Amino acid sequence: MDKVSTIISELEYKVKKIVTLQSETLTETLTQRKNIQDLNHIIEEQKVIIKNLEEKVKVQKIAKTIEYGKDSYQAKLRINELVREIDKCIALLNK
Repeated sequence: MDKVSTIISELEYKVKKIVTLQSETLTETLTQRKNIQDLNHIIEEQKVIIKNLEEKVKVQKIAKTIEYGKDSYQAKLRINELVREIDKCIALLNK
């Protein structure tokens, strides 16, 4: 009987240990998922910021080109592109 009781006792200990480990793993997994969501949100915000900054750089390049009279053809092309984008936005707003 002693042997059976020892085996049962060991099994109970191991089951408790497994349950504890599973609980810890679940908690860690939830924490990591939250971190991933937070990081993905930050990435999306950074993408928007980068896009805005790229647009500002384009506008500044056009302004400098026009200011110094260099490469006016490229400036005209960019201005036309910007006007088309504005027209598209206006069209979407009118719908």
